[in-house]
Amino acid sequence: MKCCSAQIASCWEDAEKTLKKAEPFIRNAASAGARIITFPEQFATGWDPCSQRQVQDRSGAIVSALQHYSKKYSIAILGSFREHRQPLPTNTAVLVDADGSIRSMYAKMHPFAPAHEDRYYAAGNDIAVFDIEGMRFGIAICYDLRFPSLFQIYAHRGVHGIFVPAAWPASRARHWELFIRARAVENQMYIIGINTVGKTPVDLYAGASMTADPEGTIIAKAGDGEELLVSDLDPTAVDDARRRLPVSKDLRTELYQRLYG
Repeated sequence: MKCCSAQIASCWEDAEKTLKKAEPFIRNAASAGARIITFPEQFATGWDPCSQRQVQDRSGAIVSALQHYSKKYSIAILGSFREHRQPLPTNTAVLVDADGSIRSMYAKMHPFAPAHEDRYYAAGNDIAVFDIEGMRFGIAICYDLRFPSLFQIYAHRGVHGIFVPAAWPASRARHWELFIRARAVENQMYIIGINTVGKTPVDLYAGASMTADPEGTIIAKAGDGEELLVSDLDPTAVDDARRRLPVSKDLRTELYQRLYG
């Protein structure tokens, strides 16, 4: 299965302008034969851990635009936005299918506390799993990469890959690749990291969107500018890796829980 990562810079707090900018990426991904295109964290507005501007529900302008584009170009789209919830909004990724229907939603499970995102956004409490062309996928967002237990849960659910939209700063770029490769090889799955680029009032971002295969090998990697990255995913590669080295059978989950106390 072919997927595309749209490494684009956000038009800061201007969702309408960014969504127009996103359309050529969607069109080109569909023309390349991709079944899904994914965008960085809060791509329409730019990620801001403390801003609650442009908080919308799933019927708002951002999700509606993604639904329009998905139907227009017959491609699934994964986007991320500030979702209205009470008492606090959530940093939410939404998967819109090729027919414009909402297939899955995931609220960031680990808000980025070092930048106080946890003060302004509620943490999500559930995973999101969906299927495309015989492959099962999950969703994580940015800082979630630092929490391997989430990825083990997805592996237990039988996913072949996880999409990770992010706003990962240039100053920690080496951690970005390290975690993507580690989460891939330890769970024997694809990890597709989609990062933003450019300078915002929050930080500087250097792209390097990448896809790691079940062996932890980087099979596709973008540069530091805007780019449409294409990755080819094969479910048999996941099945073969897990059959050759059945690591999950040796997990001692109950013991770990007991030792946690």
